[in-house]
Amino acid sequence: MRNDRHLTREDLLGLIDSGTLDTVVVAFTDMQGRLQGKRFHAAYFRDVVLEHGTEGCNYLLGVDVDMNTVPGYAMTSWEKGYGDVEFVLDLETTRLLPHLPATAMVQADLAWLDGTPVDQSPRTVLKKQVDRARDLGYSVVAGTELEFILFDETYEAASSRNYQDLVPSNQYNVDYSILGTTRVEPVLRDIRNTMYAAGLNVECAKGECNYGQHEIGFLYDDVLTTADNHSVYKTVAKEIAAQHGKALTFMAKYDQREGNSCHIHLSLRGLDGGTVFWDEGHRTPLYDSFVAGVLATMADFTLLYAPNVNSYKRFAHGSFAPTAIAWGEDNRTCAVRLVGDGAGARLENRLPGGDVNPYLALAGVLAGGLHGVEQGLELEPALTGSAYTSDAPRVPGTLRHARDLFAASTVARAAFGDEVVDHYTNAADVELAAFESAVTDWERRRGFERM
Repeated sequence: MRNDRHLTREDLLGLIDSGTLDTVVVAFTDMQGRLQGKRFHAAYFRDVVLEHGTEGCNYLLGVDVDMNTVPGYAMTSWEKGYGDVEFVLDLETTRLLPHLPATAMVQADLAWLDGTPVDQSPRTVLKKQVDRARDLGYSVVAGTELEFILFDETYEAASSRNYQDLVPSNQYNVDYSILGTTRVEPVLRDIRNTMYAAGLNVECAKGECNYGQHEIGFLYDDVLTTADNHSVYKTVAKEIAAQHGKALTFMAKYDQREGNSCHIHLSLRGLDGGTVFWDEGHRTPLYDSFVAGVLATMADFTLLYAPNVNSYKRFAHGSFAPTAIAWGEDNRTCAVRLVGDGAGARLENRLPGGDVNPYLALAGVLAGGLHGVEQGLELEPALTGSAYTSDAPRVPGTLRHARDLFAASTVARAAFGDEVVDHYTNAADVELAAFESAVTDWERRRGFERM
């Protein structure tokens, strides 16, 4: 058990046998970072799925955000018949979902029918980097900070209005405002308490800069646990907002104001949990090489941190989102910010937005850092002052640029394998093709009469 709010196998069976649970959700995280899966009647889950598992179509790792099958994926196609993959239950993830009646959830890995892992599955991508760290003698802890914007609209109403002119739940900047968060405390409180009961270690909620923007923070954990919890939280937060007649979005850039970030805090530990980034009041050479690796691979790995066209709208001058590939000590203008000391010494990667897939982003930070460790990279001097006006290298400014860098990256192919790099390069191609064929409201306003 990850903590005493998760369920053991015996706990789960007892709740099913007593009739307390009647539904078990089995879910995995797809390419877009969404939970996908099935809802089982609890008795069937107990009698069949718990021992024999379940399957799903392999197209679930080969669709666009609208669930359309799209070409270009080696693992799934019409020619290959769209066969099945197995959902391999990870019973360590078993948890109650208190916001839903009599419901528990188990998260899963994906495997081919012969039992071999599906390499392109985001959870597998991260687990392979965790194994790589373990082989070098390290464990990994991480935390993700997700921001969202809350609206006084239902999801259905937002859709019918084409997601325009929505009313945010706060009409002014509520960054750290107690009054501003009190206005929406019924939703925030419900999310906090539900997540705690579901096994997450909740820290706090705070207001953010954009209108209706908030963040709920969770304590760092083992990196795989953090990714699992991130996926559950993102889904449950939307479900709870809907139960309150509201909607929230994690999209990286909803409007011209501040976007939604997903800052990633990460550090290595020894296999015994001991501190390896800090010694006698200073950063260790290991820490410096790890940070140097994250910086050296940041451009190549940006696709893992910013996977959508909209992601790149967030990288704006003076917006608290980074535009320069640089590091600084407690400097929020840099892409990498170093904070803490002793056991709390960690890096913060500020590049990812709220639309990120947590497994892929965490795998990118870890793979980049381990590259730096393995190559013994030296860390450049810290940037002081504003990175926005510095001469540091720029973050890729478009999805196409990031896609090309990732596809051509020898470091990415060495770390993740050709199958993974080609799979997520194709995902970028699908996103780009969809965007480039769309006619936007901006184009209509600009060209309908005046051109």
